[in-house]
Amino acid sequence: MKILRLAMAAAFVNTLMLVIGVHSAYADLRLCNKTNNRIGVAIGYKIDDRWKTEGWWNIDESSCETLLAGALASRYYYVYAADYDQGGEWAGRAFMCTRDKEFTIDGVSDCLARGFQKTGFFEVDTGTQASWTVQLTEPTNRGVGGR
Repeated sequence: MKILRLAMAAAFVNTLMLVIGVHSAYADLRLCNKTNNRIGVAIGYKIDDRWKTEGWWNIDESSCETLLAGALASRYYYVYAADYDQGGEWAGRAFMCTRDKEFTIDGVSDCLARGFQKTGFFEVDTGTQASWTVQLTEPTNRGVGGR
């Protein structure tokens, strides 16, 4: 009876470790499109002291996509997104290189001279998290006449 209990306890511990291991494997950078439109997304990040930009992920309305799989290696990531259906964009002041078609670009300087576009990305501070999800939503109406 004691051997059976030990075997069951060992099986439980092994199962628990497997579940914990599988859970940690889901550490990713994800983006959820909470709008009613299709969007295109590009990201920028620093890896080994070098800047890199990648795009485009085409994300359907009300869906999510993994942009980078695995535990996050940086604290800061940068995102640019364009609304394919209604126009508009989610942009910022961190300028990086992009192009109209699928791309992976090393470096963020001299974009135009290298034949790329210079695009403003917004910063995402992930803190010390191993995974992060960015949620893009419809812009809110701000009212008229306010200061």
